[in-house]
Amino acid sequence: MSDTLTKLAYQTFQQGKSYFGLAHKTVSTQLTNLFVESSQRATKPIQVDLLLKIQQQLSQIIETDWRDAEQGIYPASLLFENDWYDFFRHYPQVWFDLPLIWGRVNQKRHQEFSAQVETSGYPSYYLQNFHHQTDGYLSDTSANLYDLQVDILFNGAADAMRRRILAPLKQGLAKFADIAPKQIRVLDVACGTGRTLKQIRAMLPKASLHGIDLSEAYLRKANQSLSQKPGELPQLVQANAEALPFLDNYFHAVTSVFLFHELPPQARQQVIEQCFRVLKPGGTFVICDSIQVMDAPDFAPVMEGFVETFHEPYYRHYTTDNLVDRLEQAGFADVSVEVHFMSKYLIARKPIAPTPLVATQTDDAKQLSYDRP
Repeated sequence: MSDTLTKLAYQTFQQGKSYFGLAHKTVSTQLTNLFVESSQRATKPIQVDLLLKIQQQLSQIIETDWRDAEQGIYPASLLFENDWYDFFRHYPQVWFDLPLIWGRVNQKRHQEFSAQVETSGYPSYYLQNFHHQTDGYLSDTSANLYDLQVDILFNGAADAMRRRILAPLKQGLAKFADIAPKQIRVLDVACGTGRTLKQIRAMLPKASLHGIDLSEAYLRKANQSLSQKPGELPQLVQANAEALPFLDNYFHAVTSVFLFHELPPQARQQVIEQCFRVLKPGGTFVICDSIQVMDAPDFAPVMEGFVETFHEPYYRHYTTDNLVDRLEQAGFADVSVEVHFMSKYLIARKPIAPTPLVATQTDDAKQLSYDRP
């Protein structure tokens, strides 16, 4: 297939996903307005000019996604990857879950879990029905619905948003070009269902990939999804990102997608410091998360609406938090920022420690040299 036809097919594919997401949200919003008390609903409609800007940003990220694939940063096959079996199997459950969501919204039950869900051992900030999801992130049902719900939320662009980490990740790993591909180690923090790891695997087929997540259910889903691909499976560990169970200076790169807006401030800083600790000097840390007010002031009403529409207890603070300062406070340098559609990307490098001066003795006199110890 020619590049022109491939691009047209991709644009058509994305347009179909966008229309589907809009149709789903339109119908579900109308139903929600019928069954959720008015005092519990977001009441500020998005203005037409802002909707047009959002559509423009959506078109731009799709173009960027195509361009990165065209330039060989990752395989073009990633553009069309979609788990249709999961979609047809689990999409009806998205609708069946709505009445449970309406009940929790009306009664403000935001920390509600089924009796069979084990909640002990988790930090209190994690025991939330994020996005009003039944059982939060702690059940197999939640894990099965998550990718569907996020893709609908972003009008079919969730994977394109995730893929924006791949170019800076590949560029950062170029600093380790003298290391065999199989010895390159990459960690995805809060890997969830493994969606990001699957995309990294397509770009780095020989690298040693690792993922950690707090949710046992989401790790089961990740293992199921990742095992469908041939090759070495990423190593998945259930762990809290505030205390990563890895050696210092172990990974050549660390990534994190859609995590930090769901952390309280203190945990946010702790996770960044842990990522710094396990990253090798010269390594790259790439974050993808929600846009912030400082990046897109015009989108502030959308961010505020997100707080009102979904249960996101730490999001409002996140939208004004200075993540660049947090990264630099942890020791990162050369921090750069990109914004694509509704997401923000921070690319940071762990500095290489300066070579210390070593005193050496010569036959003529003592002198200082810059010999490496």
